[in-house]
Order: sequence, then structure tokens, then C-alpha cells
Amino acid sequence: MYNQSDFNIDDEMIDELRDLGYELNDYSLSDSDFRDLDFDGYSTEDSGMILDVPYVPSDEKIVHSLLNLAEVTSEDTLYDLGCGDGRILVAAALERNAHGVGIDIDPMRINEAIEYAGHTGVEHLVHFAEADLMEVDISAATVVTLYLLDIINIKLRPRLLDELLPGTRIVSHAFNMGDWKPDQQQRCGSINLYKWIIPAKVTGIWEWQATNGDTYRVSLQQKYQYVTGTAWINGQAASLKNALLRGDLLELTVQADNSRPIRFLMRCQAKQLVAAEGDLQATPAVKIS
Repeated sequence: MYNQSDFNIDDEMIDELRDLGYELNDYSLSDSDFRDLDFDGYSTEDSGMILDVPYVPSDEKIVHSLLNLAEVTSEDTLYDLGCGDGRILVAAALERNAHGVGIDIDPMRINEAIEYAGHTGVEHLVHFAEADLMEVDISAATVVTLYLLDIINIKLRPRLLDELLPGTRIVSHAFNMGDWKPDQQQRCGSINLYKWIIPAKVTGIWEWQATNGDTYRVSLQQKYQYVTGTAWINGQAASLKNALLRGDLLELTVQADNSRPIRFLMRCQAKQLVAAEGDLQATPAVKIS
């Protein structure tokens, strides 16, 4: 599936994995019960690098749980990275009328997926392609499903964050994303299922006018969906009481001394933060230098 040239592990990734308590030659990873995983096809170099991802089909209950966790509807385009025999996409098409794209590097699995889709009559809703999931264009996805390994999820993580639109949902069977904590996690039997929502990029200094004439400014720092920062009102230091980011929605609560806190709910849109609720924001927030 993967070879040395396709999957290079840099020092930063190694440090993160070790900080998270992983050993590069430890395939137990994030869950305690992986009796369904067959690692006989794995091979390693002296570095302990993983060269292959084993093919293990997801149980039917897990397939339905993943689709429920991702809240898949007929409006979605679901990308399954490492799609195997295509059962997740076929289930999404049959039960939810969702469009889907399956990516796998194994031509045998792609042929199985195409045959399965044809047999179930959903070939008009799904497309399967033999490709490298580290290189294929994923920008059209509104939902992404994964059943890979932690180490591969971490390698894939920058692409997910940079290429998917804010609000895109990612669900993973069993394996997590390192220090990118999930927005939601649930159990299906003995297996963990994880969900992340791609956050908008809000790092920087933003300024806007309130309807009462006050000028608000915030300086925001961001790590994944977690936001911190400082605030000013009319050039005077204020308190940023709250900063919550979910997809493309940003909620900021700012309070000046001896006054009530003011809450702004904004939607990240075309490099601006436009009012998504209420009538307190007179102008979009724009990023300044």
C-alpha cells in the first residue's frame, strides 16, 4: 500500500507520536481491542516505519454508527479514504441518497467496490478510484470517513485541515488524530469512533464596528478548534471572556470593565467575519495587519 518514498516520517511527527505515548513499532495504538486487525501483511524497515495498511472491512454496526455520527444526508458528498470494498459509500447511498467517492490504492478492492455498487443499484451515486490517499484531490468532500492508523491519520491531518472547507465532518473508525482532539467521541461495542469538524482559520487581528458605534478589536490565536486571545473596545483593553469555534461559526464574548459582556456570533466568510445572529454587529470583522 505504502512504500518508503510515499510515506516519510519527519522528526516533528516522531516527537508528537512519542509525546502521545506511541512507539513506532507498537501497532496497538489507540484502542485496546484490535483482534479484527491482521498485521501479517505489514513490513518494517529499521526505522520501524509502517509500510502497509491491512485491509479489514468495517462491521455493519460500525458502518451505520459512523454515518450517524457524521450526520450524513442526501446533501453530502462523502469521501472514504481507504474505501476497501466500498461498503460505507454503498450504505450511505442506499440509506441516505448521499453521493460518494471511494479511494483505495488496491485495484482488487476498487473492482470489488464497483461490482458491489452495481449489484446494489447505486452506481449512479458513487465513484471509486485507484489512487494514493495522500495525493488525491479531496476538496469536494463534505464528509470524510477513515479506517486507517493513527500514524497515517496524523500524516493526513495537514491535508484535511488545509484542503477541506470549514464545517466538513471527519469520522474515524478506531484511530485518532494525535493532538487534534475530536469534537465528539463515542463507543460502538469495544471500539472508539471519533468525529472532527474542520475549523475555519481565525488566527490574526480582527476589527469591526458595533451598532452602538464602538470599535471592537480582537487578537486571536488558534490550535485546531481551540481559540484564545485578547480584546479591545475603542482602543481600551477589554476581556475576551469566551471564544468558541465550530466549523465556520465563531462566538466571541467581550467585556469591558464594569459593563455587561457582549456576545457576537460570526460566520467566517470570504476573509471576513460576518454577523450570523443578532443585531449588535454593524460591519463585518476584517483582518488587519
